[in-house]
Amino acid sequence: MPKLVVRPPVLSFAERDRRWSAVRALMRDHRLDCLVVAGFRAREMYESYISDDYNEGCSILPLEGDPVVLTWANLRVLRAQWSAERGHALWVNDYRVATSGAQAAQVVREKLDGGRRVGLVGLRSAAPTEPFGAIPANWWEQFIQSLPGIAFEDVSEQFSHLMLVKSAEELAQVRYAAKAAEAGCRAIAEVAGEGVGEEVIYAEAVREMFRFGIGLRYPNIVMNSGPATLSWGPPRWTTRGEQPRRLERGDLMQAELMPMCGNQEIQVQMTVAIDPLDEINRKCEKVARESYLAGLKTLRPGITFEQLVAAMAEPLKVAGCWCYTPLVHSVGPHFLLGRPQINMERVNLGVRFVGPIQGPKRSAVIKPGMVFAFEPNACIDRHRVNIGGTVIVTESGCEEVNRIPTRVTHKPARALGRGVPSARPAQTKAGKTARKNTTRSRRSTGRAR
Repeated sequence: MPKLVVRPPVLSFAERDRRWSAVRALMRDHRLDCLVVAGFRAREMYESYISDDYNEGCSILPLEGDPVVLTWANLRVLRAQWSAERGHALWVNDYRVATSGAQAAQVVREKLDGGRRVGLVGLRSAAPTEPFGAIPANWWEQFIQSLPGIAFEDVSEQFSHLMLVKSAEELAQVRYAAKAAEAGCRAIAEVAGEGVGEEVIYAEAVREMFRFGIGLRYPNIVMNSGPATLSWGPPRWTTRGEQPRRLERGDLMQAELMPMCGNQEIQVQMTVAIDPLDEINRKCEKVARESYLAGLKTLRPGITFEQLVAAMAEPLKVAGCWCYTPLVHSVGPHFLLGRPQINMERVNLGVRFVGPIQGPKRSAVIKPGMVFAFEPNACIDRHRVNIGGTVIVTESGCEEVNRIPTRVTHKPARALGRGVPSARPAQTKAGKTARKNTTRSRRSTGRAR
């Protein structure tokens, strides 16, 4: 195993001050005296934008004065203090435990200092896996009942737009997470093969990414395998008792990896083909790659997000393919979503919808420092090929930070009569020495190897 220098980029107090200044400018625009930024169990962990920390609670930022981090248990407070004791300075020094919305309201009342307008991030936020917002209903009910006479305004949309443009320090974390994703993709490419179980592939990818000393965003890895399937989400065997599938000849193993450094997430779409692929999948592969290249050619400051989506959709439109998931979306946060409804007139998913799919339609002008997950997927019937990586908008164009997952990796099926390949753990020097000593011992005692 190659030696890895584990040194995730850290954020400075200058970055903290930049963020707080930008957020307070937003507060002034909306005449807010105090802002409650939810984290709770939200995938996007909005609270960390204020605190550079995630404690499953919320950050409270007054227009003037020091912010407060609220969490649900003393465990999280002592966890932060232990970091500070080891030399990792905290952005916010005031950590408190508040186990109800009413207790959180007490802190807000203190920080309002006579003010009467409170802003909220997370009340009406909408993102994949959490279309209903990020603030628990019970907490919210207690909170507003404890603050009579206070006016509330949700600014989740405006806050998310603010987060989209990254600083140089944030982009350093994006690039570091991208390196971890490349390592995870490389591990998948090496281990995937006919007869190998999905659980082996998953384990090797996670192991490689965690070696970088960073985290994974929920749901960590999305994965499926098969010659033609629209199944997509965390592997079924991670949420119920179910035998993981083994790869077969003609399969596509498709996985979405979501590593994050700090709270800067990147996403890649890693696909391995166990050759030979059928003609339909080969066509989908070609169209997905054309969509990816169209995105690279188009992405630059000054265009609109809609223009980017339209450019990436054109190869699908011409080829008669449709897209099952977004062709592109923003990351940090997962906010701008580009899934055009093209060539879907005859698509029948066989799924019962209670009503029309609802969700906000968002727009933005592309700016330097924005980060996008390119994930072109081309579908014909139930055949689907998905590739892609993360791309940073530069002053004059864009920068690819991933390479391996931007094409399908092809692996030959094993020859007839050969055994099923298996993944072996990486060998450490100590492990090799131990095996050599064991072998010498067996030889000296005359035991069969």
